[in-house]
Amino acid sequence: MRAVQFERLHEINIVTKSIPPLRPDDVLIEVEACGICGTDVHIVEGTSRSTPPVVLGHEYCGVVMDVGSGVQDLQAGQRVAVDPNICCGTCTYCHRGLVHLCSNLRALGVDRDGGMAERSLVPATQVFRVPEGMPPEIAAMVEPLSCGVHGIDLAGIRTGDTVVVIGGGTMGLVMAQLARASGAARVIVVEPSEHKRTVARRRGVDHVLDPATDDIHSAVLDLTGVGADVVIECVGTPETVRLSMDLARRGATVEIFGVCPIGATLPLEPNMVYFKELKIVGSYINPHTFDRALSLLASGVVSTEGFSIERFPLEGVEEALRSTREGRAMKSMLIPKS
Repeated sequence: MRAVQFERLHEINIVTKSIPPLRPDDVLIEVEACGICGTDVHIVEGTSRSTPPVVLGHEYCGVVMDVGSGVQDLQAGQRVAVDPNICCGTCTYCHRGLVHLCSNLRALGVDRDGGMAERSLVPATQVFRVPEGMPPEIAAMVEPLSCGVHGIDLAGIRTGDTVVVIGGGTMGLVMAQLARASGAARVIVVEPSEHKRTVARRRGVDHVLDPATDDIHSAVLDLTGVGADVVIECVGTPETVRLSMDLARRGATVEIFGVCPIGATLPLEPNMVYFKELKIVGSYINPHTFDRALSLLASGVVSTEGFSIERFPLEGVEEALRSTREGRAMKSMLIPKS
């Protein structure tokens, strides 16, 4: 099979690999679509961890081709999405139910071969059936949405809250929709791209601010009087993390959802956190939220309608990564059959 393999810093290749033997608890999948994540960009650039050489891709879906002898509830021909995060089940964190913080966590597309390939061998525990008729480009979005569901759980949005989302890309608009579904009375998105601001309005966002022309702090104060009840940072830069704290009212929650590069720091005034009594939370991957994400997409509570999606063959991975890095489209995806 052909696959996109990350070899070392700044080096990826299209390689031909043999498919490993099917173990009793494995499922062999023919990949239909694999989303490009900002984490993939960070991996190639050396600002996020991985275990090379490894086939990239952790946001993917496909069709079951074969199952191991121990797999009872899946069969060839069924369409599935893949949860890439595999916990050990035996460490302290797993025993406390914190499977996403597992000391031995391994992820498909990061530590084990993932979905940027024609086929993928996956433990059956990581496979979820998708509804008939769900397009591959939607099914491949279950994984990022599952991370968003965990983030919304941690944000603690209450009915009637005002929520500011910094960043109007795929995850920002997913979080905006989840915030509304959680009872937010007003959702504000901060986004420099005109196209993404337009999509945000179409997805029901109340106010869309442009950091290039708007004084964001003054605008949020004008809209709220005191600041936001919850601020969700979905960009992943020290500057936007700091902005999140400035936009929060006293007693608010600030969630760091965007992935900052490893080693990035920011100046922080502890007295501001103390005086405003801020609750600052991080949100990491997707513990037990994959099935809920599937339900949200299938029901239409969260929709990607209007999202611009660029589709690439495996050989176009460099351009797909570049598109993601530059934010040209809402989502870049590899379609191995194309």
